[in-house]
Amino acid sequence: MHEREIPSEGTDSRSDAELNHIVVAVVRTGGLAGMRRRWRAEPGPEQTPRWLALVEQCPWDEPVRDDQPGADRYVWSIHARVQEQQREQQLEQVVPDARLQGPWRELVDAVRDANDPEEHPPAV
Repeated sequence: MHEREIPSEGTDSRSDAELNHIVVAVVRTGGLAGMRRRWRAEPGPEQTPRWLALVEQCPWDEPVRDDQPGADRYVWSIHARVQEQQREQQLEQVVPDARLQGPWRELVDAVRDANDPEEHPPAV
């Protein structure tokens, strides 16, 4: 196991933006062929505040029920790693396609747009 040195307060000359880091990965599975699609976003420091807001507005701790029976539906696995200064969070949620709305939809769309901006125009 690798040890990680955490700088003590006041000794790191990097800005808050450099100390904050976000990686969001989305995997969609399901559909008729059971295909798996993956997207990943690792925004730069200037985009970190926007991405922090997108991640923080999602209800990570609330269970997401799949109350619509049926086969061949998409399921979205959403993973976020947020490093804020000296604290790191690993967030994870599985969202059925019928429940991909509100903050979840915004986050998934942002990740997909970061990979394929022309393929996924913003929702109106």
